[in-house]
Amino acid sequence: MKAYLFPGQGSQFVGMGKELYDNSEPSKAMFERANEILGFRITDLMFAGTDEDLKQTNVTQPAIFLHSVIAARHLGDSFQPDMVAGHSLGEFSALVANKTLEFEDALRLVIARANAMQEACEASPSTMAAILGLDDKIIEEICASVNDVVVPANYNCPGQIVISGTIDGVKIACEKLTAAGAKRALLLNVGGAFHSPLMEPARMKLAAAIDATNFNNPVCPVFQNVNAMPSSDPNIIRKNLVDQLTAPVRWTQTIQNMIEQGAKTFVEVGPGKVLQGLVKKINREAEIAAS
Repeated sequence: MKAYLFPGQGSQFVGMGKELYDNSEPSKAMFERANEILGFRITDLMFAGTDEDLKQTNVTQPAIFLHSVIAARHLGDSFQPDMVAGHSLGEFSALVANKTLEFEDALRLVIARANAMQEACEASPSTMAAILGLDDKIIEEICASVNDVVVPANYNCPGQIVISGTIDGVKIACEKLTAAGAKRALLLNVGGAFHSPLMEPARMKLAAAIDATNFNNPVCPVFQNVNAMPSSDPNIIRKNLVDQLTAPVRWTQTIQNMIEQGAKTFVEVGPGKVLQGLVKKINREAEIAAS
């Protein structure tokens, strides 16, 4: 069985999607439609902007979404997923890929999500940090011991967890985690505490947008970040998509569950190769490929 994976924030690069735009008329039309919906030429920033341009949340999220969804559409009849999953933002790309969401509806949700997250970041200064080489349980216990908001945010692979919270909370946790034996505790250059309780205002705004959006029955299951389990029920998918903003991304568990459900080959669709690397760290026997 073949599983398709879609990346999240951090996979962007200048020039992303340009080859699709230049060499495929249907792809070009989708990019141009996105420019209309967004109200600015995101293609200019994607193809010839700066790294700083692409780091802005309201650019990064739609840019990665567009690249991923259009790349999947470009595969044509060869795109036959048995199951899909996306890392954080990538879950929206996955839901277009399995036909739960229409392209334009999903893009509007991504815009709403990015704007709501940006507002939450500005209202509550916060950050994230990557913790390497420490057991999940130790990280969970130390985060819980800090007298401030700090939580595990991304279970990326064994030995790699990202924590999220207030600036002071994350710094204190990093000190404690280093003392507990972490190989590295690296503060990330991000604008806020994604996948933490500090995203609650964004979660409420996204919930309203999702409630107003049509969700179809998918052609294959999506393994969602919140519980790492497969779902084909539009109502469950909606709820999990909302809860994702304040809950951790359980990527390790997602890949493990996909393998248990029969996935043999994992194909990453979109910019970068981050997810291929994580899959190999989760299970060395898994076959990986780029689209």
